[in-house]
Amino acid sequence: MLYLGDRHVREIGLQWEELVLCVENAVRHMDKGEFAQPLKPYLRYGNPANRIIAMPAFIGGDVQTAGIKWIASFPGNIDAGIPRAHSVTLLNEAGTGIPYAMLNTPLPSAARTAAVSGLMIRHYLNAQATNRKLRLGIVGFGPVGQLHYDMCCKLFGDRLEHILLFDIRSPDPANPALAGVGDEWRARTRIVDSWETLFGESDIVITCTVSKQRYINVPPAPGTLLLDVSLRDYTLDAIGGVQAVIVDDWDEVCRENTDIELLSLAGRLAKKDTRSLADVVCRGALGSFAPDEPVLFCPMGMATFDIAVAGHLVKRAAELDIGIRLA
Repeated sequence: MLYLGDRHVREIGLQWEELVLCVENAVRHMDKGEFAQPLKPYLRYGNPANRIIAMPAFIGGDVQTAGIKWIASFPGNIDAGIPRAHSVTLLNEAGTGIPYAMLNTPLPSAARTAAVSGLMIRHYLNAQATNRKLRLGIVGFGPVGQLHYDMCCKLFGDRLEHILLFDIRSPDPANPALAGVGDEWRARTRIVDSWETLFGESDIVITCTVSKQRYINVPPAPGTLLLDVSLRDYTLDAIGGVQAVIVDDWDEVCRENTDIELLSLAGRLAKKDTRSLADVVCRGALGSFAPDEPVLFCPMGMATFDIAVAGHLVKRAAELDIGIRLA
């Protein structure tokens, strides 16, 4: 069995173009029914805000891998200076069930999340059919927000007029996540003092917080793309009127106090009113909306994507002779 730790994954490197294509390939296999993915269970004990989630999946086609991600999310860790999320992923040979790789996956897990956002942004830009410059805003600059920043700069930097960042902990301009991108993007990056400022000056808003309560209470401007990565940032007043709602999987995302569940319980949204990520990727669903229609994307996080990304990293590790072989 091959073991990949954080150091190994960083040595392999996060190649955003490859990761976005990896997720897109997984979406296409899912659309063909070449996958298995049971509804993920949540383990809770003690503090109800904490959970450990089991995410098993199989993906077929040219991937042919099964596995499971076991991810703990303890929001209070941040106040203690500990990362919120910790996870491991185990991969099994699809034909025999033999485990062949284990990954320490906080970084791959967050990278998968950013790659899904990258896929959505790419199809959104294609549907817009315009080369206008865009204004990007990221709320929350922890590990997930930082990877979104890196991904957006490297994949869409030529389309970005400016990048606004807001975090209640006030990101340090010397943060390595900022220093790690090119000077031209860093020069277009500004740290703002409120989400309101960011929300009013952004065409694409990515929320990557661990907020305990919803706080965005104003509707988006026409044509805004909302990537609701943290899933619990918007009040009903903010998103109750959005008609273009995209989900990765309705059954997964319409629970656990997500913004989709909020809309559903309020009678503002049903499954039939949404489009899936597969509809976007495989059927160009975003092209059916008017250019000035705000788009809300709520991704709960698909185990299939985690298995696909983990499998991709293991292949890259084998090509580069990186990792530890366990007896």
